[in-house]
Parts: sequence; structure tokens; C-alpha cells
Amino acid sequence: MRLMTSLSLPSSFPVGGRRLVVYVVWDRRGGVEDFVPHALAGLREHAARVLVVVNGSLSEEGRAKLEPVSDEILVRDNVGFDIWAHKDALDHVGDAIGEFDEVLLTNDTWFGPVRPYGPVFERMGERPVHFWGMTDHVRQEPNPFTGKGVLPYHLQSFWIAVRREMFLSEAWRRYWAELPEMPSYFDAVLKHEAIFTETFAQAGFTHDVAFSEGDYPTEHPALFNPDLLVEDGCPLVKRRPLFHYPPFMNRHAVSGRRIVETMSEHGYPADLVWSNLARNVQPKVLNTDAGMLEVLPGRALVKEAAPAPRLAVVAHLPQTKDLPRVIGALRAVPHPFDLFVTVHDDRMVAEMRTGIEALRLDRLTRAEVRVVPAAGRDMSALLLGCRDALTEGRYDLVFKVHGRTPRQRSQNAKRYFSRYQLENLLDSPGYVRNMLALFEREPGLGIVYPPMMHVGYSLPGRAWSFYLPRAKEICAELGIQVPLDGISPLAPFGGMWVCRPEALRRLVDAGHAYEDYEKPRSKSVPALAKVVERLISYAAAEDGFHTRTIMTAEHASISHTSMEYKVDQLASTTPGYPLEQIQFLHRAGWFGTGGIVAMMRMYVRLNHPEVARSLHPVLHPLGRFARFGVRTVKRVLRRGRPDEGRAR
Repeated sequence: MRLMTSLSLPSSFPVGGRRLVVYVVWDRRGGVEDFVPHALAGLREHAARVLVVVNGSLSEEGRAKLEPVSDEILVRDNVGFDIWAHKDALDHVGDAIGEFDEVLLTNDTWFGPVRPYGPVFERMGERPVHFWGMTDHVRQEPNPFTGKGVLPYHLQSFWIAVRREMFLSEAWRRYWAELPEMPSYFDAVLKHEAIFTETFAQAGFTHDVAFSEGDYPTEHPALFNPDLLVEDGCPLVKRRPLFHYPPFMNRHAVSGRRIVETMSEHGYPADLVWSNLARNVQPKVLNTDAGMLEVLPGRALVKEAAPAPRLAVVAHLPQTKDLPRVIGALRAVPHPFDLFVTVHDDRMVAEMRTGIEALRLDRLTRAEVRVVPAAGRDMSALLLGCRDALTEGRYDLVFKVHGRTPRQRSQNAKRYFSRYQLENLLDSPGYVRNMLALFEREPGLGIVYPPMMHVGYSLPGRAWSFYLPRAKEICAELGIQVPLDGISPLAPFGGMWVCRPEALRRLVDAGHAYEDYEKPRSKSVPALAKVVERLISYAAAEDGFHTRTIMTAEHASISHTSMEYKVDQLASTTPGYPLEQIQFLHRAGWFGTGGIVAMMRMYVRLNHPEVARSLHPVLHPLGRFARFGVRTVKRVLRRGRPDEGRAR
């Protein structure tokens, strides 16, 4: 291959020209998500050759998905991110690159085609340029990644098309030959994406962009305005707006729900979005970014399904007195259903059967009362005691309800807990019909349940608590690679939900026995039932099933106004948007009881973070010793008070 030693004038893409597409894939499991072949199938008609580069491993199943939509597959070690994958691909193609008129460097960080690729290729093909991108990013000062200097204007690296006058140049050869190592994501941005455009522009090469940020209301339309890009004909949507840090997306008023709706309106299969994100994004982050809470009306908005779904209800009732409240709520189920009631005492069986018959549920087709061990309560009752209902293929959907109420709560909190759980699942026949329609509309929807309770509860901010280490162990045992949320999981706190049986497959097949659900002897060991409850959505997501949360309009009004007021109060002493307030509080660290030690620690962390990091190995054990001493003194003082009283 002969390199061009002097700068050649830019050219348009010739009629009948040849395009090489280099597409990079990375999957933590070594597979290939379904959105990838969908994207490649559309690209292939615009390419003379499609080279797929896989970072990491590739399963046989993954290879089978890629082969029909590519000409060659190159598997490499997962180092250097997409940039070094592109470098290895160019080295692999070698002198054969001279056979092409344009090389497109792209990757799997986007969904497409949402709109056809053709019009964009045609429009950009007519422009005489050396290279072009799909979207661009404004110049920023200071650089948001470093806090100083400048982030240059640049074409975004997920889609860079280069014409032969540039990729046959000495400047091109030298750029890739001198490419630095990129051990981190920030390296990939700062050492390639942010400087690629400027480097070649300063060398005299001309560039253009298909969808310029200057035509949109924000400086980063690929992240902040995907819906507007699609409306203007952009064929792809970046995946990041649906999994970026939610407070940041909230700060910029980005609606992930609107993004997916726009994609669907233009014919993109939403199931490809949900299955990919469910397996690869923290569920609570996805639930927030994509606005996956459904406030359902009590009047049915859809026609009854034909045929009706096959339904089962598993109801765990520790006490007979709970039967009218829990089983009576099943009058809201609009289709025939089988009922499995689990109890801990065989003396309750006859009374339960009589009570069920007395309720005269019109749509109840059969009822069975099963006696199960008490260990694990409603969780083991479902996963072990009613395993057959989840594994034999008899049912399309399973309702899980129970009669237990939380301990150590006020009577009002207990009453609201019961209302919140049952009404948000079984408010009325119309409400349940609307909820079932969600499953009909989305084949990948695995489970629905009410959002985390916060009225009468202090779950927000600490729902993982000491359950997280054991949760990680179970994930490793069951092959769950879905990323865990950091502070609180997306979980059915309260233990009531509706699901596809397939969504619980990993937990049903986990191999746990009733003995595993026994109450731990030590308070420092988490109960298995509570850990598993927190992993329901994560286990479902590993098999591609996503979660939605649901509420009635009444409970949504109670929840939103209460949460809004609490957030308002919590934010009253911290400046900035919620994003800045959260970052400030995270930097400050654990407040504790607000004592002098905590205040000093927070001051050092906020104002002298390097000192705080260096002192942490010393101060952490000292802090534990100090807290132990304070607790000891308090116990001594409490024991002394009665004696003082008697002395008087």
C-alpha cells in the first residue's frame, strides 16, 4: 500500500464506492445481545465488508448471531477499549484498506437503526470531506473530566467515517502507530476521542457532522436530546441516556421514557432495548432513567386478552384471621385462577378451606392448602413449597401475596403497609386488567410490584444494609452478572408481586433447602429470605427479563407529595441542584449522630480529601474503638441512674 505523503483534497463518496465497517462488540458474558445483529443487518447493505471485533471472549451462540451479518470476526483481549480494538482491526486489514473508499469505525454503544441509515450515508456521501461523524460535542472550559484545561470540540468516537485521502495518509499511519495505552475509560476519552478531531483538523484534514450540536438546545444532543435527533432522521440512539447517573440526567431534564417511546414510534423493537439494558444495567438506575413506574387507572383501558392468561395465586397466610383481607382482595383478578394457600400448621388446613369457600370467589377454579415449614416464611413457601407452580409450565403469570405484617412498626405503619402492598397489586378488576396488559405488551417484562415504601419506613438510603455481601455471594453462585445497585436495590420490599414463572428460574433452581432459610443464630448474619427478596429483579434480569413498578393513582399521590416534601426539607441546608447536593453529601461521608468526631471527619473529607484518604487506615479503627468506649460509658451511666434514684 502506497501512503499519500502530501495532503490530498477531500472527496465525496463515489457512486458505487466501497465502504469498510469496523464494528466493536463487548459483552461481559462472552455473548452477543440481540440489538447487535439488528444494527449490523441494516449496516451491511451499505458496506462492501463488515469486520466485527470482539473484545474479550465469544461464545458459540454469540458467533452464530454475528456470522450472518458480518464478513469476518476478530476476537481479541479486552484491553484498550474500542479504540485499541479499532487499531487492531486496522492492523488486521493491513494493505487491503486501499480497496475501500471509506472506513466507518463504530461500536455497540448505540441502538439502531431507529431511522434508516441510507439517507444519512447519502447526505454525507455527497459532501467532500476527509472524515465525518454522526454527532459532535462542544468545546468546554474547564475540561469536565479533569476540572482544568480545555475539552476540545470533537466528533464523537462511536461513529467516525474516514475517506481514503485520510486513511492512506502518513498522518493517519503515525496517529495509530503512536496511540498510547488506555487502561481506563477516562484515558479513552482524553487520549483519543477528545483529541482525534483536533489532531487531524490541525493537520489540514476537513471534517463534518451529520447532526450538529448547534442545531439542538443542549451542548450534548446525543446524551440530552436523542428524541430530537431521531425526529430529524438520526438512525441511532446512544444507550447511555438510559443508564447514566440518574441525578445527572435529572439535572438536565432528560426523559428516558420519552426516548424509548420515540424509538418505538419509528418502528424500533423496544424489546431489544429492554432485554439488553435489563442484563447490563443496574435495575434501579434503569427503572429511574427510563421512567418505568406505571400509574395505572382503576378502569380497564384495554380489551380482555384472548385467550386469557393462565393465572395462579400463591398466598402465604401465617394466621387464619388474614384470610378475608388477603384472599378477599383476589376478587380483583379479572380471569380464572388457581389458588395455592401456604400455612405453617396442619391444624389450619380445614379452617382455611372453609374460609375460602365462604368467600365465594367467582373466578376461582381450584384451591389447594399446603402446609410448609416456617423457615423462610413466604419466600420459601413460594420457591420451595410451590415450586411446581413455577416450573411445570401450567401458568403464564403468578401472583404472590401474603398476610404477614411488619414487626416493630406502629399500628398505622402496619395498616398502611397492608394497603400499600395489596392495593397496588389488586386494586380493582380494571386495574389488574391494565397491569396484565403490560405483560401482553412486553414479552420481556418479567415482574411488577409496588415501588419501595417510604411512608412509615426509613428504607431509602440503606436498603442494602448488611445484606449486600451475602447478595454478592448468591449472585456468584447463581451466575447473576447483572450489576448491583449501589445503595438500595430495586426490589419488592414487602414481598408481593406478579411475575412470569420463567423470571424466577434461577432462584427456583438455586438448590436452597428449608434448612438454609432457618433464622441465623447471629444477628450479624443476614436471613436468606431477606437477601433473596432483594435479588428478585436481578435474577430475572440475568435471563433478560426487566421489571416495572406499578401504583394506583391514590398511592402515587400519597407517595409523591410525601417524597417531594421530604426532599424539599433534606435539600434546605445544602446549595445547588440535587446532583450537587448528593455529590457534596457523598464527599462528606457518614454523618452518624453528628458528634464532634463525625463533624471533624466530614470537615477533613470535604476540605482536605487527600489527608482524609491517607489517615483513613489509622482513623477507622480508632473510630470504632471510640464508639465502643462511648457505648460502654452510656451503659454504665444508665445502670447507675436507678441507684441514684433510690439514694434520694
